[in-house]
Amino acid sequence: MQWSIQDIARLSGTTSRTLRHYDDIGLLPPTSIGTNGYRYYDEAALTRLQRILMLRDLGLALPAIAEVLAGQTDDARALVAHLHWLEQERARVERQIASVTTTIRKMEGGEQLMAEEMLDGFDHTVYKDEVEERWGAEAYAKSDRWWRELGAEGQAAFKAEEAAISGGLAAAHAAGTPADNAEVQALIARHYAWVRAGWGGTAPSAEAYLGLGDMYVADPRFAKHYGGPDGAEYVREAMRVYAASELA
Repeated sequence: MQWSIQDIARLSGTTSRTLRHYDDIGLLPPTSIGTNGYRYYDEAALTRLQRILMLRDLGLALPAIAEVLAGQTDDARALVAHLHWLEQERARVERQIASVTTTIRKMEGGEQLMAEEMLDGFDHTVYKDEVEERWGAEAYAKSDRWWRELGAEGQAAFKAEEAAISGGLAAAHAAGTPADNAEVQALIARHYAWVRAGWGGTAPSAEAYLGLGDMYVADPRFAKHYGGPDGAEYVREAMRVYAASELA
């Protein structure tokens, strides 16, 4: 079965112009072109488009997406990496949905609100003790104050940026992209800026940044966030490359 370019544009929420551009740069050629000049796409092309759209949502530029796709010829295996990131996001969002739903139900029913229920999925203090132990109470207090001042919209944007970065790194790792690749290092530059913002604007030294990378590998909770031990080691290596070139 094949679908026309208009059908694909409508179903994917993109435009025919965008799909034609993907064809022009060799990112998504159509399966066939009809006598009327219309482009048509089969199931394999739709699978490729699905991956393109997910990688684009992760913040990767089109040249980087092309490189990732070239390195991942096994579509199913590549989608597993994307699925891992999506499942993490789903779990977090589902907790927040449940929390807000419970709050609404209790408010409408005149029931007593429980802080634990209202804030489930929103807790940003779970690593308080570890942060204070590694970087001091003042560092945590400054970061905590900055977080609260962001407000709901700013917090959502901050989380979205982190999700885009970690997802992009997971995709690069799955593609076998070297840690010193320019696109990977661009993601790490965004990661460094993200960490700096989370530390209340304080720029991490090379030593502190490398220590964070070590923690990603040593702590299973962080390693899981980056797709397991191998993914965490990949991120740490990319952080080491960045620190050597930009923070030395």
